[in-house]
Amino acid sequence: MNARQKRLFEESRKKNPDLKMPSENAPTAELSEDDLALIKQGVGDKTSRPGGSQSSGGGSAGDGPREQIGSVVTYFEAKGFGFLRPDDGGRDVFFHVSRLSEGDSTTLKPGTRVIYELGMDRTGKLAASSVRIPPPVESV
Repeated sequence: MNARQKRLFEESRKKNPDLKMPSENAPTAELSEDDLALIKQGVGDKTSRPGGSQSSGGGSAGDGPREQIGSVVTYFEAKGFGFLRPDDGGRDVFFHVSRLSEGDSTTLKPGTRVIYELGMDRTGKLAASSVRIPPPVESV
């Protein structure tokens, strides 16, 4: 602790005499496999990008993230982010252009159909990952 922190602690101790001094060597908690999986899913996870290790096809619930279908509600091209509305209802989902794995960012206009997986952004909030713009359906 530096001098300012010690002074603030002593002032707080006057109001609450039972307050304990934090130890310099706080015990570090070991992370479980579940904790590590959540961390990996968040910041910097590139497994859902093309060339990553993911299974293709339907798969079962334990195989990984489930693809969802939705449409672009808003997209701010200058800032590189926007929001998607899931087809099955629910809250709009944030997405960043860096997570666009297939398609061209110039086609991200309101109403554009997209396929995406749910993940977390760098702050731990729900966000779309591996956003794909499916090719247009050709009529025969």
